[in-house]
Amino acid sequence: MILQALKEYYDRKAADSSSGIAPQGWESKEFLFVAEIGPDGKFRKFHDYGEPVRGKVRGKPFLVPSLGEKKGNGIKANLLWENIEYLFGIPMPTKMKPNPDPERVTEQHRAFCLRIRQLPGDCPTLSALREFAQVDNADAVQADPLWESVKKSNQAILLALGSAKPVTESEEIRAAVNSGTKGKGDGTCLVTGAADVITRLEPPIKGVYGDDHKAERSLVSFNLDSFLSFGRQKNFNAPIGKGVAFAYVTALNHLMGRDSRQKMPVGDATTVFWSAKDAALESDFAAFFDEPPKDDPDRNTKAVESLFKAPESGALVGDGVTKFYVLGLAPNASRIAVRFWIVDTVAGMSGKIRQHFEDIRIVHGPRDRDVLSLFRLLVSTATQGKAENIPPNVAGETMRAILAGLPYPQTLLQAAIRRIRAERDITYARAALIKACINRSTRFKNNNEKEELKVSLDENNTSIGYRLGRLFAALEKIQQEASPGINATIRDKFYGAASSTPVTVFGNLMRLKNHHLAKLENVGRRVNLERLLGQIMSGIGDFPRHLAMEEQGRFAIGYYHQMQDFYIRKSE
Repeated sequence: MILQALKEYYDRKAADSSSGIAPQGWESKEFLFVAEIGPDGKFRKFHDYGEPVRGKVRGKPFLVPSLGEKKGNGIKANLLWENIEYLFGIPMPTKMKPNPDPERVTEQHRAFCLRIRQLPGDCPTLSALREFAQVDNADAVQADPLWESVKKSNQAILLALGSAKPVTESEEIRAAVNSGTKGKGDGTCLVTGAADVITRLEPPIKGVYGDDHKAERSLVSFNLDSFLSFGRQKNFNAPIGKGVAFAYVTALNHLMGRDSRQKMPVGDATTVFWSAKDAALESDFAAFFDEPPKDDPDRNTKAVESLFKAPESGALVGDGVTKFYVLGLAPNASRIAVRFWIVDTVAGMSGKIRQHFEDIRIVHGPRDRDVLSLFRLLVSTATQGKAENIPPNVAGETMRAILAGLPYPQTLLQAAIRRIRAERDITYARAALIKACINRSTRFKNNNEKEELKVSLDENNTSIGYRLGRLFAALEKIQQEASPGINATIRDKFYGAASSTPVTVFGNLMRLKNHHLAKLENVGRRVNLERLLGQIMSGIGDFPRHLAMEEQGRFAIGYYHQMQDFYIRKSE
């Protein structure tokens, strides 16, 4: 299903000339340097195509022939572009191979030249390329003024004929390349069911977030005998036609490209998304969950506002059939692990996203953002507030819960409560997360639309955890007003025990509050606080010995709601 959906996406984009996706047998690749040759095949000079982009040097993109599979450890040459060793037969020491094998480099250069000589047809560009395959250009290359820069970059180089025009832009060359891309079918493709040339090694997939962003990984591959069956070798265990493999890999690389707006990080996973037909959700999806850019901090808020107004404006009419796909991919050595795969309609997906933002909506300070990104929610549960400390499975399961309309993972609620107890700080993001986890869990348990925890203070909520949280906030407020500027309040000393084993601390806290109330000089304020304590205590019998995890969450929300209520300006 994943491969079929990606193949359909490629076909849709390939039919649109403005999409920029590579045609069959080609790929888009950035080049820092282009090597110019003359009609006699001799090297002339290097051209620097590097441009500074956001503090980094990026090359210029060109369409070039695709190898169609990973290189592996063998000798396989790309056509018309390659690294220094393949292109000119010059050994290049690197960190991985400080002592290159000259004989292997010679074989690599021969393989590159052979592919050029195998191109059919006859034209001036082809004649120059065939001459290039006969000439030794090593000395001229190393004498070029840009040689040190080329050697330092150690990246692939594209051939150009005169005035630095890449040879791949020649119509005759493109026709010659395309004429050699067809082959005789040797199996049945699992994706299309048609006879096709079965790919031995899947083309490389790039752009998955991980330790090495340049790493080339595979989605379908077999490299050990234990993975094989019925005597089949390599990818014949999952036969996929070369055309289909090229299509779904090209679609994935397009979605995960550096300038793509259809990808975002979720924990350790790269999340890509697309629809079966053009839909606004394709461009807006990342704005709902990703961090807003610094130059547009309100992007998330505007996107969510638009989402909530969509049913009223009729923007989703007719999208009850159009499929929407979300795919989460994570690096796993040289392979890619599928974290989640969610399929829904555009309308269905939009409704589930709206429900998520409804679930996390909670009262907050005037300077806080109205909309919290998924990253901001997850990082609030991480140690030291660092993204690398977000448990990978929690991020993936949370995204799955949002998009599939399922309860949030229990590990998310536990992580938020652990952070609160460790730091004794109930932040806006943590409160929103706990409210969402409890409400959605209650909704699924009771099989109805009941919303247990409200957006703001709910004086009618009789939950023991919620009442105790409100009581704890009221006692802290009394202490703060009785001793202005106090360094450590009861929250800093007793929050952990009060939220988990209330009976051990609340008796003492209730005795201390009498001392604090006596210090208040404003009699009216004292009376109001005592009245508030009486109203809260009316729903509490005995202090419980222990609060379960969800009750600890309700304690946190009760505390947060009551504290927010203290600082809301009351109208007449």
